[in-house]
Amino acid sequence: MDAVAATARFDHPRASWLDPADGSLRDERELLTAMAGRQVVLLGETHTVPEIHRWQLHVATVLHFLRPNMAVGFEMFPRRVQPVLDEWIEGGLSTAAFLAKVEWETVWGFAAELYLPLFHFCRRHRVPMLALNCHRPLVTRVGKEGWDAVPENERDGLTPSAPATMAYRRYLAGLRFDRSASGEVDVSVVTDRFIRAQQTWDRAFACNIARALEVAEPPLVVGIIGRGHLEYGHGTPYQLRDLGVSSIGVLLSTARDHHEAPPLAGIADAVFRLDEPEPEIMPAKMAEMTAGERRKQVSD
Repeated sequence: MDAVAATARFDHPRASWLDPADGSLRDERELLTAMAGRQVVLLGETHTVPEIHRWQLHVATVLHFLRPNMAVGFEMFPRRVQPVLDEWIEGGLSTAAFLAKVEWETVWGFAAELYLPLFHFCRRHRVPMLALNCHRPLVTRVGKEGWDAVPENERDGLTPSAPATMAYRRYLAGLRFDRSASGEVDVSVVTDRFIRAQQTWDRAFACNIARALEVAEPPLVVGIIGRGHLEYGHGTPYQLRDLGVSSIGVLLSTARDHHEAPPLAGIADAVFRLDEPEPEIMPAKMAEMTAGERRKQVSD
């Protein structure tokens, strides 16, 4: 990498889409029209930031206008509650009854008010909601014992993950642990157990998205997923490609007014500049943790 590239700085004005490849600004209509032609568009989030959830709703609204045959998949729901999502879309539940039946407080736990506008959008427009997650104990078991130790009938409809790349290991190490003074990441701090668990989530989201595309007229599937499962083509996009789904868009948001070129390149198809986010809304237990403890507890 030459000295110019190493020190490149991309300015990012409010309410604009930035191309991470070269720092140019993308025309929103052109960008979202192109995204509406993909098989899958993944909208990354930090779970506790209200402004990101508003952005997801706005993007989903435009994509639905451009391509009405659309479904929205959510990391927040395990596959076993799919019948409840269907009931919600059909208007058969109050908001309180819906949250109770999906066991929101125990299964997910983040503030429901962050997500309810998007849930109501789906119901109002009869946009199918897809449960993308798997049974939580499966993640723990695969991490601890390995995939082959789990009987086929206990795999919650998943297939084995494609092997993790060294680049993904390095990325996860950077998420979970502070870099050294030289900026290097020690990949050895990320255990195989952690990688297996993380990839179980990645594969679950990918398998359930791919399953939704196996119909005569496939919808555009919009995925609402933690950004740690999406960035730099790792995680769920990598597992989707392994499943034969290649037309994938990844969109992210940021509140930063500028970016350094090397870290940004390849992170997503485009990044939207948000308004300054309001205070994060996080569960009380997480609010009590230090920033380092939160990074280790929540990898996405």
